[in-house]
Amino acid sequence: MMRPFAPLPTAIALIIGLAIWFVIPVPDGVAPEAWQLLAIFVATIAAIIGKAMSIGALAMIGITLVAITGVTNPDSPKGAVLDALSGFSNPLIWLIGLAMMISRGLAKTGLGNRIGYAFISIFGKRTLGIGYALTLAELTIAPITPSNTARGGAIIHPIMRSIADSFGSSPEQGTSNRIGRYLALVNYHANPISSAMFITATAPNPLIVDLISKATGGSFSITWTQWAVAALVPGLVALLVMPLALYFLYPPELKRTPDATQFARDKLGEMGPLSGQEWIMIGVFAMLLLLWAGVPAMLFGPALAVNATTVALLGLSTLLISGVLTWDDVLKEKSAWDTIVWFSALVMMASFLGKLGLIGWFSGVIQQGIASFDMGWFAMALALVGIFFYTHYFFASVTAHVTAMFGAFLAAGIALDIPTPYLALMMAGASSLMMSLTHYATGTAPIIFGSGYIEMGTWWKAGFIMSLINLAIWITVGSLWWKVLGYW
Repeated sequence: MMRPFAPLPTAIALIIGLAIWFVIPVPDGVAPEAWQLLAIFVATIAAIIGKAMSIGALAMIGITLVAITGVTNPDSPKGAVLDALSGFSNPLIWLIGLAMMISRGLAKTGLGNRIGYAFISIFGKRTLGIGYALTLAELTIAPITPSNTARGGAIIHPIMRSIADSFGSSPEQGTSNRIGRYLALVNYHANPISSAMFITATAPNPLIVDLISKATGGSFSITWTQWAVAALVPGLVALLVMPLALYFLYPPELKRTPDATQFARDKLGEMGPLSGQEWIMIGVFAMLLLLWAGVPAMLFGPALAVNATTVALLGLSTLLISGVLTWDDVLKEKSAWDTIVWFSALVMMASFLGKLGLIGWFSGVIQQGIASFDMGWFAMALALVGIFFYTHYFFASVTAHVTAMFGAFLAAGIALDIPTPYLALMMAGASSLMMSLTHYATGTAPIIFGSGYIEMGTWWKAGFIMSLINLAIWITVGSLWWKVLGYW
């Protein structure tokens, strides 16, 4: 369903943009073109936050404004258009779009549901066990499901609801506390953690990789394997703690669920044995993980190294050749094409804000503010991450938040002599973990919140508590693990 035009948010975004362009004086040390591009960028972000219209439409308007105004290339209209469209040539953007298309095979073949019910058939004798089963299912499909909304909302959530319904727990009957509230909380809070564990687990992560590389001049570029290894230990600890913490914070009335395992087995029985298409999907899944992790190159030499986006192209082509997906399936994956468009616009604007010096100026302001407190590098890193994390209360899009703030905060930390790999990894994790905070923090949130199992007060309280727990794990376990890996 297309989002209708919303006059009030549009007007607010327009006023903000015009005020920056024409009313607020250009600060010393900032080029006028950079300030004008900032006006377009901030207005676009404000429109996205206010949901003025669909994000793809806003992206196209942003691209058009950059091309028409010529803020990136005042002396060449052709150059301005090329600049405005330059985001579409970014391989990382295509990586996330291609991976979204590939993940459609999980739903089409039924493999995603099979994985979920398989875990429940093993761990489902207790409510806590079902929580861990949903968590394991989330983790299993995370590496090839870059839409965290599709993973948590379209694959795991229906399984969670069917389990809750089988025990007579539903908002309509007023029995959410029986088991549904707890499972819905687990369903949601597994999503930010799994998103933090792989580059390909949520759409903003490749953008983060790009921003880190640009902020460091290419001296520190995170590969798929480096990200996965760095996030492995804190991520697994967080996934181990989360279902148990929620179990004690919001205990379900029903503790033992012996019927859940049989329910899951019945569902698996209805699905029958693994189909040929599911086997192909499993093979593609394994191929993607091996190539993204660089296993052939590690075993047989760098000649077998394959670019991550090329791997995604290979995976999608394999599914098309085998008939698991058709070109019509790919065309119908609207979220993937939408993501390619709006990522291209935001990455393009963020890139030119850096080239025009605006990010450097803003990071200098942040640097001066943090440095005035005269703290050690570790305390300064925590301050930067904490501010970056909790400002997500003001954002309804992780991508918008990351695009607006990540580069400037990372640059400020680098200028403050905080170890770059440490700060980059901490901020990368925080960029996903901050999804826990509100019922509008990411696309998965409205789906699970809208099912009615969790009241808003409970959602916000649980989100804040889990944010503290997750950050504590990343700060302690993550820091120690990264010390072992030599990142600081």
